[in-house]
Amino acid sequence: MAETNRAPFDFAEGESELVSGFNVEYGGGIFALLFLAESARILFISMATTVWFFSQSSFTPLNFSIQVTIIAIIFLLIRGAYPRFRYDLLIILC
Repeated sequence: MAETNRAPFDFAEGESELVSGFNVEYGGGIFALLFLAESARILFISMATTVWFFSQSSFTPLNFSIQVTIIAIIFLLIRGAYPRFRYDLLIILC
């Protein structure tokens, strides 16, 4: 979860404390690419998790896509359910 830099681990960009942070600095195409990269990171981590922890001897693309979708939804649910960690709590966690 911490590798995706999304809530609750979005320490680089505290969107609620700043005036939307990088939303002000970047505009147009760069802003769109930034958010696409963050979404792609979540999908990549979901695919890697599926391959590493849920791989089976019989591989079917439908099962793989369903598992990736479920893990991506879990990412979104965790993002909405937990508040942002403080830096000292992340250090203790690590």
